[in-house]
Amino acid sequence: MTKIEFLFHLQGASFQALKFAENYMKTELKTNFKYNVIFAESTNDTNYEEFDIYEEDCGKMKLDLTDSEVVDLLYRKGKVPIWIDINVLKPSHKSTTFNLLCAGRYSDDREKFYYNHNGSGPFGVKSPKLPIGYKEGTKFKL
Repeated sequence: MTKIEFLFHLQGASFQALKFAENYMKTELKTNFKYNVIFAESTNDTNYEEFDIYEEDCGKMKLDLTDSEVVDLLYRKGKVPIWIDINVLKPSHKSTTFNLLCAGRYSDDREKFYYNHNGSGPFGVKSPKLPIGYKEGTKFKL
């Protein structure tokens, strides 16, 4: 996957996550996007020798990034995390912020990407965080 392809997938997943979140939220979501990158726990299990693992990233977060900054951060040696869960975190008057929860394993093999079967590369769209007592079909404000 090239950097341009990764950016394309990030932007596409962002619009999908925004549209999905609109099913749950009353709040208007802007198409000026910001991102928080959260690095999940990686593993150095020997079964994962086929992946690049960056143990120094475990548990770290990078906040308020642009799409280009996300690509520069996550695209490493031609490889990207094998899964990246994306969901709307919060809206503001100027932008919508997404959380990107990223696997600690990096690959350049599309067959290893968890969500590749639906055309989104490593990105999986998740719902916004639902409030306690959420009732299906009821929209809420963030």
